[in-house]
Amino acid sequence: MKKSLVILPILFLYLASYANTLDLRKGMIIHESTTITRNTYNLNADTSIRKPLIIIDGNNITIDFNQAIIQGSNDKTNPDEFYGLSILIKKGCRNITLKNVFIHGFKIGIMADGVTGLTIDNCDLSYNWRQHLLSTREKENEEDWMSYHHNENDEWLRYGAAIYLKNCTKSIITNNAVTGGQCALMMTKCEKSEIRDNNFSFNSGIGIGLYRSIYNKIYHNRLDYNVRGYSFGKYKRGQDSAAILLFEQSSNNMIAFNTATHSGDGFFLWAGQTTMDTGEGGCNDNLIYGNDFSYAPTNGIEVTFSRNQIIKNILKECDHGIWGGYSYDSDITDNHFENNRIGIAIEHGQNMNIALNEFIGDTTGIKLWSRKQQPEDWIYAKKRNTDSRNYWIAANKFSGNNIAFDIMGTDTVVLSGNTRSMVNQTLKLGERTTNIDTENQDGIPDIEYQKDSSLNSILADRLPESIVPEQKEQMRITEWGPYDFRYPLVWLKDIDSNGVYHFEILGPNGNWRILKSIGFTIVKNEAGKFPSDLWAKPDLSMANRRLQLEFLGSSFTDRFGKKNDTGVSIFDYLDNNLASPLK
Repeated sequence: MKKSLVILPILFLYLASYANTLDLRKGMIIHESTTITRNTYNLNADTSIRKPLIIIDGNNITIDFNQAIIQGSNDKTNPDEFYGLSILIKKGCRNITLKNVFIHGFKIGIMADGVTGLTIDNCDLSYNWRQHLLSTREKENEEDWMSYHHNENDEWLRYGAAIYLKNCTKSIITNNAVTGGQCALMMTKCEKSEIRDNNFSFNSGIGIGLYRSIYNKIYHNRLDYNVRGYSFGKYKRGQDSAAILLFEQSSNNMIAFNTATHSGDGFFLWAGQTTMDTGEGGCNDNLIYGNDFSYAPTNGIEVTFSRNQIIKNILKECDHGIWGGYSYDSDITDNHFENNRIGIAIEHGQNMNIALNEFIGDTTGIKLWSRKQQPEDWIYAKKRNTDSRNYWIAANKFSGNNIAFDIMGTDTVVLSGNTRSMVNQTLKLGERTTNIDTENQDGIPDIEYQKDSSLNSILADRLPESIVPEQKEQMRITEWGPYDFRYPLVWLKDIDSNGVYHFEILGPNGNWRILKSIGFTIVKNEAGKFPSDLWAKPDLSMANRRLQLEFLGSSFTDRFGKKNDTGVSIFDYLDNNLASPLK
């Protein structure tokens, strides 16, 4: 009897709580804390994001969605057709918490404007809007390029977003997932927010984007494979995709301990049009610390027209480890560069400290240069001195590089205590170089730096464990964005000199076999395992060729976020003389 007296009140409270849950409906306004009835809600929003599906309005509200699923655009199939806004937190709200919701099929998942103290926790906003990409294996399409240079009038919304925050202060965005979309978290005019422990990976545009946003902490997130505009061995410009984007006067932010690999740029910072037009301001005084920006097709870190601290990051197999055009008064300290084309490339930099870095296998370790003159119509150059000058480069380690230092058009460079091993050429000097001081090059400078005290304010001291495949060739961009290794895929890797197609057969746990081969003669077949190779000779007299395969294995999630529970699926490769994008 005593036990029942304990159990029954608990059961009663549980049932009462469940009975008081709220069902979602289109057009509802939530004014107070509540728990949503766990269900799948197939609710189409209005085509205009000005008319959200659900509105939250009030203060001190916690909404537990209880693992409810909100599915929008139920009358559409492809992600570029998705429309509407799922949830709007109204301007002026304070202390709002949203948690435990799945939101799919919208142009914008969650939007907040002018909210203080917003928390979004443990939500999945995957498989919302994204563009249909037009680039193919052989050729990049210019229509796939993005531009984030202006957002004064919310121009960023044209690219969709899982979460879009504007004029928000002290937000906490934590433990959320966004995959299979274009842009995960986009913030404009936001400050003093904390973005941590999220997984925003395998999207076709931006992982986290900031515009006119200051004093935010972005740390311990997984932001891998936010990429487009890449075909291994063919082209590699990234089309302005990035794991982390800082634009237009976004200053005093901390970017620490994030894995941000296999993205167009790992970290992409541009001072902004205001600086270009006035010579003032910039994206200044950001701390970029302890991140992994490896395997970027373009730049692991791009920082331009600004001053920043870049410390203890990992940059492997990028085109440029760091591109620092027109950077000034910046520190690049204790970073690891490995097998990049150029480790650090700085055009028209000024007053730069480069110390304690390690360069292993980069073709060129450090390249500094300038143009003879700036464009006549460029206001920035009229407002500011743009000479390349004043570098202190000390205690760096070079190993296995073709060139350690490549310098031209630069005045006053001090090289001190930089060690070299298996370096073909230590110093390459071009025209217009003056005051290159190598007197203490073989000395041992006494250098150390103190850990930035601001790192004590975050809840991380190391990178999250990497859970994605390494190496650049693992980036396979389909017509809907980067392949995420979760569903079966036939991928054309190469066409050899004999005209034989070399396919990779990729997928989750399971087996595969060929069902049909139309217009192909099979040359090599490793059926039955993943990953494996399939080689086929095409019949060039046929305009439309096809390989059809069957997958037998575990359940999986397809490219549109649909769950296949049977573990049986047909997947294929259609070849119309490579005229259309690969599937």
